[in-house]
Amino acid sequence: MDNLKFVQISLIFVVLICIDAAFALNRCYACRSRGELGSCKDPFLFNATQAEQERGIELIPCASGWCGKMIEAENDVKEEYGVVHQRNCFQRGPSDSEDRCAYTKFKSRKVYMCFCKGDLCNSSSNVTVNKFVFIFSAIIASMSFKCYFLI
Repeated sequence: MDNLKFVQISLIFVVLICIDAAFALNRCYACRSRGELGSCKDPFLFNATQAEQERGIELIPCASGWCGKMIEAENDVKEEYGVVHQRNCFQRGPSDSEDRCAYTKFKSRKVYMCFCKGDLCNSSSNVTVNKFVFIFSAIIASMSFKCYFLI
């Protein structure tokens, strides 16, 4: 019986850690580069560990949770030399709170801007983990272990 109690307490502890991690303050990549210079361009080739060591890329806390990426061309031809890539934290996201990418005006210039909500979501990848799916999976896993040890 002591073994069962230990497993239950351990699972509760793991679930609480997962919940805390899922709702922790999000971070965003922050960088800016032009053309082939710099490391901010697409494809963005860094994970969190590599980005911390790369000059010109920061992992910044983001209170709003909304990260973004902006691509701005120097002219309408959009030659690679003139393309500016910028990643940062936004003070707020879209009014409907949906992740998206679209062309818009920024400081009187046409830019391609992407909004995403999640930890380090403003890399090239559009893959995000839904926190609720993660928590639900942890709960189901803990219930499975509980049923296994009761049998």
